[in-house]
Amino acid sequence: MATTARPIDARGWIFEAQDITAATETWLRIGMLTSFTHNPGENEETEETTSFDDEGYYNQDVMQRGATIELESRYAADKTGVQDPGQHYIDAVWANRLGVDSHNPVRWRHRTQTTWVVWDATVTPGEQGGGVNEKTSWSATITRCGKPTTAAVSGGGS
Repeated sequence: MATTARPIDARGWIFEAQDITAATETWLRIGMLTSFTHNPGENEETEETTSFDDEGYYNQDVMQRGATIELESRYAADKTGVQDPGQHYIDAVWANRLGVDSHNPVRWRHRTQTTWVVWDATVTPGEQGGGVNEKTSWSATITRCGKPTTAAVSGGGS
């Protein structure tokens, strides 16, 4: 039986941070992405439960689930120097918050999907830099806090 499934383009993934300072629900797309890495096992904790009853075979329980997304991008700004709204929100607003205030909603999906994955998350800003003949880099690591949820894509998506 032949499969009709095909690999999907990495450039089709969309990542957004919610601007929780806005008066109405506002999601800011994080622009100029060049790569991402989703690590669904990051921060996982296990407890070994092997006993004599396992007859020499290893056994464990997962005690904690975690996940991260690492985003890499070009530092993006328009001709007047106004930074990409998603990058700016992460750099100037979200990354400066501490404690319970350091949490912020994020969502992500592939452009072909009709459902967002939604996380309550914290962010760690990454390094920025570049050489003489390079564009400036930008990056951030988003760490999931708690159980993920989903939301339907509204307004036609994409």
